[in-house]
Amino acid sequence: MDPRLNIINKRLGNINRIIAVSGGKGGIGKSQTAAALALYLASQNYRVGLLDLDFCGPSSHVILGIEGVSPEEDMGIIPPLVNGIRFMSITFFSGGQPSPLRGGEISNAIIEILAITRWESLDFLIVDMPPGTGDPTLDVIRLMERVEFLLVTTPSRVAREVMKKELSVLRELRIPVIGVLENMKIKKDSPAGEALAGLKVPFLGSIDFDEDLEEALGDTDKLLHTNFIKQLGQILSNSKII
Repeated sequence: MDPRLNIINKRLGNINRIIAVSGGKGGIGKSQTAAALALYLASQNYRVGLLDLDFCGPSSHVILGIEGVSPEEDMGIIPPLVNGIRFMSITFFSGGQPSPLRGGEISNAIIEILAITRWESLDFLIVDMPPGTGDPTLDVIRLMERVEFLLVTTPSRVAREVMKKELSVLRELRIPVIGVLENMKIKKDSPAGEALAGLKVPFLGSIDFDEDLEEALGDTDKLLHTNFIKQLGQILSNSKII
């Protein structure tokens, strides 16, 4: 048995809630949502960690403008505190170079990063999930006890169908799903809300497509004043997630 597996639960033992931001499809704004969620929670004086598990395309550090920092080594790896967020990403070890992992290498990397990371006491650990519903998702479910999923979709029919497949997997495995968030809404009606009718999963609400969001990336002060985070905060308050 891999001895690292016994360490993971201890590493996560002082975390109140673990929320994995997922949705299956790439390009739906999972990383933006995960980073914005962590930033918003930190602005509300919660103790927050953000773990970027998208090894092939990590981007949370770009969204939050995290650079020039690195973890500390002390009986493990202590994530740096940036803008009130304890942040961990494979970018600290890859030097910004691509990490073309596959198969068992991905599972091994997830186990390693969970085993070595020393999180302090946190109210929330937000996990930025990679796209897809394969091994990384199943590894997170297997390794991170008490994980809850926040699913993201867009008005796209393709994105909705992929999200519904992931929802089916999570239900079969009896994993808690906080609800579904629709991102990049353009029209007045909400296709996601209508599509979820009868699926017995909370539809949390929609976030309008924010034309100013791109210019705010990398600047947390600007991000906190975008309509994207304002609407996200309103949805969190209305849905009583926090």
